[in-house]
Amino acid sequence: MSLWYSTYPSTRLAVFGSDGVVAGWVECSQFAEKPDWLPAADQTVAVPDDVWENRATGYWQVKAGVFSQYTPLAVTVPLKTQAVSAQAWIQQQANLAAAMGEVFTADMKAYVKAISAIANGTDTTSTALPAQPADVMAAATT
Repeated sequence: MSLWYSTYPSTRLAVFGSDGVVAGWVECSQFAEKPDWLPAADQTVAVPDDVWENRATGYWQVKAGVFSQYTPLAVTVPLKTQAVSAQAWIQQQANLAAAMGEVFTADMKAYVKAISAIANGTDTTSTALPAQPADVMAAATT
């Protein structure tokens, strides 16, 4: 009787994408049958014992059968996108202020204007969002 994983490079596999980044680790002997999600043998590589023991220590990549630690590229969120996200927090604060019969402080009003200018594209010189004000609401004056 042949084991289902006899066509794979090892009982301990790394599954990787076209970029060589390891997407998953598989111990084949734990499965009685080949899992549906396991890719073809040519999309896996045998994992040496030292790598297997340290596989949870970070991200890994494999190139030409050699494993190395991998540092993912930093994702930079555009300032305009950050500002649009900040507007959701502003809306939440506006709703709370209205419900509590309060108004925005001068600092909060300035923050709203600055965020709006970045979000709508009229401010093209800022390189970071302004800090959220510490005091958001004040009692309404009648």
